Parts: sequence; structure tokens; C-alpha cells
Amino acid sequence: MKVLVTGGTGYIGSHTAVALIERGHQVTILDSLVRSDVEVLRGIEAITGSAPPFHHVDIRDETALDSTFEVGAFDAVIHFAALKAVGESVQRPIEYFQSNLSGTVNLLDSMVRHRCRRLVFSSSCTVYGQPDQLPVTEDAPIKPASSPYGATKQMGERIISDVAATGAIKAVALRYFNPIGAHPSAHIGELLNDGPSNLVPYLTRAAAGASGPVPVLGTDYATPDGTAIRDYIDIMDLAEAHVAALERLESVAAPWSFFNVGTGRGRSVRELISGFEKATGVAVPYVETARRPGDVEQVWADTTKVTAELGWSPTRSLEQSLLSAWTWQQRNRWLSTASSPT
Repeated sequence: MKVLVTGGTGYIGSHTAVALIERGHQVTILDSLVRSDVEVLRGIEAITGSAPPFHHVDIRDETALDSTFEVGAFDAVIHFAALKAVGESVQRPIEYFQSNLSGTVNLLDSMVRHRCRRLVFSSSCTVYGQPDQLPVTEDAPIKPASSPYGATKQMGERIISDVAATGAIKAVALRYFNPIGAHPSAHIGELLNDGPSNLVPYLTRAAAGASGPVPVLGTDYATPDGTAIRDYIDIMDLAEAHVAALERLESVAAPWSFFNVGTGRGRSVRELISGFEKATGVAVPYVETARRPGDVEQVWADTTKVTAELGWSPTRSLEQSLLSAWTWQQRNRWLSTASSPT
């Protein structure tokens, strides 16, 4: 298929572009480069031997977005373009609603008018809020979001499902948990243009001496060791889930579906730190701090549905993921040295 990947120079988008190309799909990347770097395209080419066409476009720009569709004749879109930091969204909600919701509406409008009928949406486990039962299944109620970022994912799903109900498109939302790691080649990984907002980049940079201690955001949660629990999934496993979802759209009649994508196992912040030290042999300095506004206490996935219907399951271990993240840090010492949580 000819696939447009919005946000394709971002962390998840770039790894998914690699997985698509390796699967034989024709990839075009669209990105505003607000939170990413055009050099990522060279990394994709180094891995795949193919330089995907690139459009420097913000999805809030309706005219430029429409022009991309006019020349692209795309069969499908995988939609990553969005702002994604929970803490930042609490501080800057208007920017998040403009980018994540207005941009998605513009994208859907262009898709419908240009008869591009398949969409895979980058959603998030934040749509569940703090679930009543764990592991969380796709049948769990959608609770009020704990952050503006989570609200944009909830509303994004609603907008897309309403458009799909008209018959204009078929769409899949992937509600994924916490992606970590990098491509094993270290040609692409998680960029930190505005400083880190996720735990693993804090770990790698602290271990490398590129920043101060890792901030452990909250130690008074009702969890076995007092720290927050998440489901950490390798970035390449996650990328391959997007390919599986895209290919499913060719063969199913349902206009709208959604899947959890995780490992099915929760790990605490303290467990991740000790896992990193075990995988790399490098000690990680850390400091205990207050909770971050908008964070949920604990969440991990039930992956029964995604395995049964997409035939996908994760294959990389936590240690492999943490080691690949460390290799990325070691080979790319130009990564941001900002150390304050965002």
C-alpha cells in the first residue's frame, strides 16, 4: 500500500516507517518537525536502504495538508502527528487541543475528500484514566481523562469513530502503553529536542552522566514499592503492531475497532531502574520527588484481543529494550542535556 505516516520523523512514527518499508509498503512521511528532526530520515534510509518522500507540513495547515493528498494518492494513513507529554498538556492545554484535535479533523477531511479510506490512529492507554480493574481490557469504561493529553486521545477516538460510522473510512485505534527502546542499529531512537518527558530517556542520560539524577515522580502510590506502575513495550514491537493493524483493514468489514498494545505485565519505576542496571551493568543515580500532575497510579494491558484478532504479540524482552535505549544514548551523545521534567 501507499501509506502516509503523519508525525513520521517522531519516535514511534520513524520506527513504524521502518517496519512498513521492510514489509514492502510505500511510505511517505509528513511532519512539522516541531518536536523531531529531519535527520531522522537519514536514519530510516540507513536501516532500510530507502529514503521515503518527505513533506514538511503541520496538520493544522489545511491547505498544505490537502496538497499532500493531491499528489500522494494514498491508500492509507497512520496518524501519529500530535503533542504527547502529559505534564506539558496540563500546563498548555489549548496548544494540545489545537494540535491533536483540530489537526486530526483536518486530516480526516482531506482523507474523505481524496477517498483515502484506511486509517490507523495512534491512541493511548490514557483513554482509560485510572482503571477499576487490572489488567485493563478493551471493555473497560472510558473514565474522565486525568490530563488534557488523555482527553485529546479520548476525543480523537470519538471523532474518528463517528467519521467511520458514515462509511467514509475504516479505522483502527491502537491504545498503546509505554514505548521504550530504540532500533537495534541505533540509527533511530527517541529524540529529546525539548528535554525528556518519559522515564527511560531520564535513565539513559543519567547513566551517561549527561544529566542529574533520575526524578522518581512519586513514592507514595498504593503499589508494592510505592512507585507508579506501567506496561513498557519495545518500540519495534509497537511498530510491528501498526503494520498488523494496517493490513487487517484490507480484510475486515468493521468500520471501527480498537486494541490494547502492550506486554501484559506492569513494572514499577523502581523495577525499571533495577532492570536497566542489570541489562547494562551501569548504575543509575535517582532522586525521589513529588508526584507529577495528571499521572495515573498504575496501568497495564490485557493483550488477549490484539493477539487473537491481529495475530500480534510482543517478542522483545525488557532487557533488550533497555539495552537498545542505552546503545542509542551511547552512540548519540548530542542528545539534549536538559534535565527538568516536562
